[in-house]
Amino acid sequence: MALEAEEFLTWLASERGRSANTLQSYRRDLRAYQRALDERGVDLTSVHTDHIAEHVRALQEEGRAPATVARALVSIRSLHAFLADEGLTHHDPAADVERPSVPQGLPKALAEDETTALLEAVVGEDAVARRDRAILEVLYGTGMRISELVGLSLADVDLVDRLVRVFGKGSKERIVPLGRHAHDALTAWLAPAGRPAMAPTRWARRGDAEAVYLNQRGGRLTRQGAWGVVRGHARRVGLEDRMSPHVLRHSCATHMLDHGADIRAVQELLGHASISTTQVYTRVSTDRLFAVYRAAHPRAVAP
Repeated sequence: MALEAEEFLTWLASERGRSANTLQSYRRDLRAYQRALDERGVDLTSVHTDHIAEHVRALQEEGRAPATVARALVSIRSLHAFLADEGLTHHDPAADVERPSVPQGLPKALAEDETTALLEAVVGEDAVARRDRAILEVLYGTGMRISELVGLSLADVDLVDRLVRVFGKGSKERIVPLGRHAHDALTAWLAPAGRPAMAPTRWARRGDAEAVYLNQRGGRLTRQGAWGVVRGHARRVGLEDRMSPHVLRHSCATHMLDHGADIRAVQELLGHASISTTQVYTRVSTDRLFAVYRAAHPRAVAP
């Protein structure tokens, strides 16, 4: 990576508070971009608009998904805007590059009975079962992202007032309520037969001692480890093919709107910066409404 690009990534981490996952995505996109520039013999500070447009076309011709191409362009635009703002280049060549359109897909939410089956798939009262139940119930009950869940520390949980403090994208803090099932599952996990039974005699890292969720080695549960838990129980009830990193978050939002929740409240719960991000769930609920109407109303379908 060019020094200028490394400075940009450092700025994203220190000044903008971007997460490790976000930085990894930026680095991956910018590495591919720099390889393309190197093949053309173009220095990063000498890029023209045509070079960026050519790279975008090349990604499209490789068959990359529209969302992947759009994300790569966001990384490139951010880099060149940074270079221009820092005076490392005389102009921003990415400012006039048109963003490729991305078809807006609908979130793949589970049906309510499918969600219930998944939540009831955890059996037993040993420490692992208590942890797994607390993972599923909190993910569905709060709609938090998997990275937010594994980032929780004990100080973030208030079982008395049934609240949890969540740090979302850009380290933005929000307070979300714990429903009865999520509260009960989390209480059981933090009880002596749960988390303390899985805690090691000596903590390997300070962050592990503060973590809400632990792996079986006594360390902080990773994002990959948490999704292994979710997928494992989804497999038991035949939902493995339906699971994705956001499926319980999608299901939480969709089911709340199905039951009459205000969209602004759902936006606050999920930590969406823009209401337009939350509005996609209203389309899901409308589709379900019409599906039920067509199936149940005698005059909904032509003979």
